[in-house]
Formats: sequence, structure tokens, C-alpha cells
Amino acid sequence: MKLLGIPLRKPGPFELTGACAMAVGLWFAALGLMHAEKMALDASDAGGLLLVIVWACVSTRLGIRVDRGGRHVAANFLVSGFLIAGYRAALAVVA
Repeated sequence: MKLLGIPLRKPGPFELTGACAMAVGLWFAALGLMHAEKMALDASDAGGLLLVIVWACVSTRLGIRVDRGGRHVAANFLVSGFLIAGYRAALAVVA
């Protein structure tokens, strides 16, 4: 399977679990830094941040690495944009 010409690999369950655990740790660190800098952040923004951080960690396990060139960066931005758009649409439907 390919995404924008990037061959994707199938990660194992332990790789995905580790990526998600790392994403939650990075999310807590980002929230802590934002709180220390007194940045305004509501619950929906924190949820969107978590979604993008989880995608960034999982995408690396799928073989999409931003240090490998423009296609990888474009794929990361494309999927992140779709995730945020879907998240915002879901929030609009629920609210």
C-alpha cells in the first residue's frame, strides 16, 4: 500500500502501543509548556493537539518520516489536515 508514492509498512501491535504511549507523554509535555507560558487552550484545542501528536507518532511507524523529503512532509500535512477537519466537523455536530 502506498500514500503519495510512499510505501507504507504494517507495524506490529507493540510498535503501535509504544507510539501511542509516547504520543500521550508528548501531549502532556506540550500541555505543561502551554500552561507554563499561560497560553489559552480549551478542551477542543487540546483534543486536536492530541490527535495530531498521535498521528505524528503513528505515521513514523507506518514509514512516513518528515526527515525523508517533501513527499513525506506533504503526506503528514495532508493526513493531519484531514484529521483536524474531521475532528472539527464532529465537534460541530455534537455541539
